Amino acid sequence: MTQWTLADLARLCGAELHGDGTRVVDGPASLREAGPSHVSFYAQPRYRADLDATRAAGVLVAAGTELARPSAAAGPALLVCKDPNSAFTRVVAAFVEPEAPPAPGVHPAACVDPEARVHAGASVGPLCRVAAGCELARGVQLVSGVHLGRGVRVGEGSVLHPGVVVYPGSAIGARCTIHAGSVIGSDGFGFEPTAEGWQKIPQVGNAVIEDEVEIGANVTIDRGRFGSTRIGRGSKIDNLVQIGHNVVVGEGVLLIAQTGIAGSTRIEARAILAGQVGVQGHVTIGAGARIGGQAGVFGDVPPGEDWSGYPARPRRESLRSLAEVQRLPRLVERVRELEKRLEALEEGHSR
Repeated sequence: MTQWTLADLARLCGAELHGDGTRVVDGPASLREAGPSHVSFYAQPRYRADLDATRAAGVLVAAGTELARPSAAAGPALLVCKDPNSAFTRVVAAFVEPEAPPAPGVHPAACVDPEARVHAGASVGPLCRVAAGCELARGVQLVSGVHLGRGVRVGEGSVLHPGVVVYPGSAIGARCTIHAGSVIGSDGFGFEPTAEGWQKIPQVGNAVIEDEVEIGANVTIDRGRFGSTRIGRGSKIDNLVQIGHNVVVGEGVLLIAQTGIAGSTRIEARAILAGQVGVQGHVTIGAGARIGGQAGVFGDVPPGEDWSGYPARPRRESLRSLAEVQRLPRLVERVRELEKRLEALEEGHSR
């Protein structure tokens, strides 16, 4: 078990320590769940009651934060820093004991085609299938049950977790992480109506994942109808995201859970799509744009703008529209009242 003194943690994250730095902690915890052997953090006023009641040995806080009780005996030590959230990330990392990488080599229960090229420093775990023409670079880890179709390339240091499937011709860059159950390069959804029913449109492109991309669990990224579906360097994709054929995702993009992106859409560098965003095909979301949760995007979004709502529109406009909708019940009631008054006036004139 990794243990740190509060003084050591303060030095690690550049915090100013107020309290007993000799206290030893063995892990991080939330304010509410922390005990005397834990360190926590406070970054949002809504958790003020939890801060005042916490049993943590130490808490990372912003400058100016004070406890409702003396910190010397009853309360935690305070580690005062500019950004408690960011500093706590470094603290949490300090308690993570890195898992030893698997030994290089091919597990006896794996199936590797003789025509595949596997670097001596790569690791192929049990029940993995590596087809002909595949190339695995140094430090690649196929944990278990990974299937690589013909001609797949995986770059140096990339890790594919259990159950990942990569279809033929796809390419995974260096230092990527793909979590369990994700499917890369499956057929795009393309059918044409005929007199006999839906006729499948051949999908002959591939999927390309550039360097340092992390892909969550159960993500699906379709191959291009022709050409490539491409995920740019450093992009991060949450669980349960669907990316259609010939989508191009730029560098450093964040795609958050249950987002769905239809074919031939372009998402430019550093854009952020929050949870459950739906994007129509053949549109462009500009660099640095931010799309709010559950938005429906039906047209191009300019670079750097915040959009939300259904259909998506600039955030302020969307909020104004939502406010007007919330006023509708009162407006309906007022119209009914005016109708009654009008009827009474008309009855009076008719007499």
